[in-house]
Amino acid sequence: MSSFEVHKKKHELFKKDAENKDNSHMTRIDAYFESCFHLIDACAALFDIHINKHQNVRKVAEENEEVFGENTQTVWSKFQELENKIRPGQAYGGRINGEQLKKAEDISEIIFNICTEVIRKKDITKNTKKPISQERAHENAKGV
Repeated sequence: MSSFEVHKKKHELFKKDAENKDNSHMTRIDAYFESCFHLIDACAALFDIHINKHQNVRKVAEENEEVFGENTQTVWSKFQELENKIRPGQAYGGRINGEQLKKAEDISEIIFNICTEVIRKKDITKNTKKPISQERAHENAKGV
């Protein structure tokens, strides 16, 4: 499995946990965080870039703006909000808060939408490579 496929699969598994209402708010928030990270890393993998750990999202995104284009700042800033404001307060703080879960869901949806568009565009680009002309294909087949 390629790096893209591994991160995409992890994103899907964490997203499933995040959306599972039987899980606690804390578990769901953490799962949204992990899901977002792996989807962001999957997008980077499409450009042969590896983020490696969640603390590198901003640095790698800013250094490789071709991945998210005009949405680069939105991706890293929303991810940092989830990482640094919402997740720690629920995991380590004294509150269990449905409002914070809603914020995590909203942030994740923004990141999911941007990443889905990156993947879609990259897939379209990959599938629209200029075909080899029949004449050129014939020459290639002959070993010319």
